[in-house]
Amino acid sequence: MDHQELRAALAEARRVLAPHLHADWSVPAGPLEWSCRDTLVHVGHDLLAYAGQVAALPAGGYLPFDLTVRPDAGPGEVLTTALACGELLALALAAADPAARAWYWGPTDPTGFAAMGVAETLLHTHDIATGLALGWTPPPAPCAAVLARLFPDAPPGDPAPVLLWCTGRAALPGRPRRTSWAWRAALDG
Repeated sequence: MDHQELRAALAEARRVLAPHLHADWSVPAGPLEWSCRDTLVHVGHDLLAYAGQVAALPAGGYLPFDLTVRPDAGPGEVLTTALACGELLALALAAADPAARAWYWGPTDPTGFAAMGVAETLLHTHDIATGLALGWTPPPAPCAAVLARLFPDAPPGDPAPVLLWCTGRAALPGRPRRTSWAWRAALDG
């Protein structure tokens, strides 16, 4: 995965969410305890953190900075902020040496950060869409790519429901909903 898949996920998030900025974003985002607005702030935070990791290549932890979004920022401003943070990650990924490694619970390459950026964007867009009752499901191709990179032991099946199951958002036939999970972004060795 790379900056192109991330930019496609960001464009999909914009397409899905931008028409609904007038909705009540204070409602919970699907199964999360966060509101839809706070979930989108979280997306921006994580995308910016990943961009910092890819740019600075720290080997032992996250860089000591955070994204702060003003409490009075409305959904449109928060969406613009999250998308800007995503674009910073895309720029860092486009410039990164494929052999580069940065910390994410171990040495992680640019493809791992790209996969995490796509996952954060699509999964939390799904959470927000669920909270806003939009009836949207992430597209299968990027879900399949995220599963291949971050969930190598995922069960077979339609990629979107499998990704939602892998991240504790849904049950699968014959499989109970997960109550804990972790993706594998760091490379072995």
